[in-house]
Amino acid sequence: MRRSTSAIVWLVIFAVLAAVAHLMRPPARVPGAPVTGSARVVDGDSLDIAGVRIRLQGIDAPEREQSCRDANGRSYSCGREAARALAAAVAGRSVTCTPVEVDQYNRDVALCTADGADVGETMVRSGHALDFARHSRGRYAAAEREAREARRGVWAGEFERPATWRQQNATR
Repeated sequence: MRRSTSAIVWLVIFAVLAAVAHLMRPPARVPGAPVTGSARVVDGDSLDIAGVRIRLQGIDAPEREQSCRDANGRSYSCGREAARALAAAVAGRSVTCTPVEVDQYNRDVALCTADGADVGETMVRSGHALDFARHSRGRYAAAEREAREARRGVWAGEFERPATWRQQNATR
């Protein structure tokens, strides 16, 4: 009898703790309002505008520490090159980002334009980012195909897909 009572007590304690933990969890954040301004580049697919961290929707760029091989087989920092390409795409331009969701890092994931041009498309077309088909619904598939056929950016040599690189290097 004593053993079954103790098991019931522990079960009740566990249930109460689970309920309290559930109640203390912050509510899911909804995407913020569109933001416009001068953008600071965080990495090849992330910006900061007026203190709002934004992940570009539908693209995946090499990570800052990621290396690739150029057409001659030489290693280069394709992650840093992607960040430089994004900086060039937004430099001196008014950037507007319209959030569509919030990611697991609590960043707004947004479609962004620089003076009306789709920044994600610019990055994919230049070969400095890939169409993240799972999220883009193919929005940048033609731009990626064009970059691959023209051997621009990472397509000029050999590279590991950023998602694969992140898994193998346990970043983020």
